[in-house]
Amino acid sequence: MFDPANDSDTVLVLVHQKTSTPGRIGELLEERGYRIDRRCACIGEEIPTSVDGYAGVVVFGGPMSANDDGCSEGIRKELEFIPKVLEAGVPFFGICLGAQLLARVLGANVAPHPEGHVEVGYYRVSPTEAGQHLFEHSEFFYQFHREGFEVPETATLLATGGETYPNQAFSYGNALAIQFHPEITRAMIDRWTMGGAHRMDCPGGQPRRAHLIGHRMFDSGIERWSRNALTWLGMPGALSMADAAD
Repeated sequence: MFDPANDSDTVLVLVHQKTSTPGRIGELLEERGYRIDRRCACIGEEIPTSVDGYAGVVVFGGPMSANDDGCSEGIRKELEFIPKVLEAGVPFFGICLGAQLLARVLGANVAPHPEGHVEVGYYRVSPTEAGQHLFEHSEFFYQFHREGFEVPETATLLATGGETYPNQAFSYGNALAIQFHPEITRAMIDRWTMGGAHRMDCPGGQPRRAHLIGHRMFDSGIERWSRNALTWLGMPGALSMADAAD
């Protein structure tokens, strides 16, 4: 568990599309008393020049690649910003594309599966010995990706998946990076399976019905996992930090 970097009540949230939302993770942060500063560099919104005044940074997923810095100014700016977060010691939570961006910053490769396989739906994630404490509440998570990350040499592998995408979570200092989507809600599943329906037809993709069944089966455990992960990261709540200072 990481110690809170400061007593700020604001979390910087980076998303990648105009309509993107932080979903459950945003709801849990607000429940804990944090304010959300939502930015989308990929549509031209500015990213802060430093992390001063932020209790944490959460970088979410998106349809673009972590390797798109040559053609996307937004991705390039995020790759330049993440080292500032690591240096400042502010909790960093990278989800899917956010995790892949962190992996690139730390010198690891991000790439699609060589045979075009995807993970789209609910899949089992197995904790390593180092990740046992983080995965006690759930081992099934929602996935929606066609690229995966290698684990940086300086990072600690926390969870593995199947042969298709074996690396699912790692930690590095003040940062947690995960390939899956704990922020998912039923409304988000509806949007993603409509807008990204073609992904379900790729090798390894699950039909929409399986997504809905998985949500009913695993969502409560994923919510508990999410609460535990935010606490472990050092974002127990702006309200609880205020109480501790009294």
